[in-house]
Amino acid sequence: MNDMNEYKVRLTEEKEGLETQLATVGRRNPGNPNDWEALPPETGQESDPNDAADLIEGYEGNTAILKDLEIRYNHVLAALARIEAGTYGVCEVSGEAIEPARLNADPAARTCKAHL
Repeated sequence: MNDMNEYKVRLTEEKEGLETQLATVGRRNPGNPNDWEALPPETGQESDPNDAADLIEGYEGNTAILKDLEIRYNHVLAALARIEAGTYGVCEVSGEAIEPARLNADPAARTCKAHL
């Protein structure tokens, strides 16, 4: 798969999937639409301290999940921007071409195998 359009399609599909996953644990930050913030699990205004602790634990879990998803989301967005800029497939460290096998495995790869 060396066709740039195929990489773009794969990255766009992954972006959409990540947005769906991100929306299950967070929302776009109203103050910065390029950022996501975690949401607590649904609440019924728990007055029991154990229920409140569970709520906090759920929020912390969502925060951890959101962080990992957001990192990948940003890598995918950056890869799509490189496609538009004409710099896709070029190692950010050496400036050499990224191996096709690496791009097939991870279309958002920023470096060649030597600079993993």
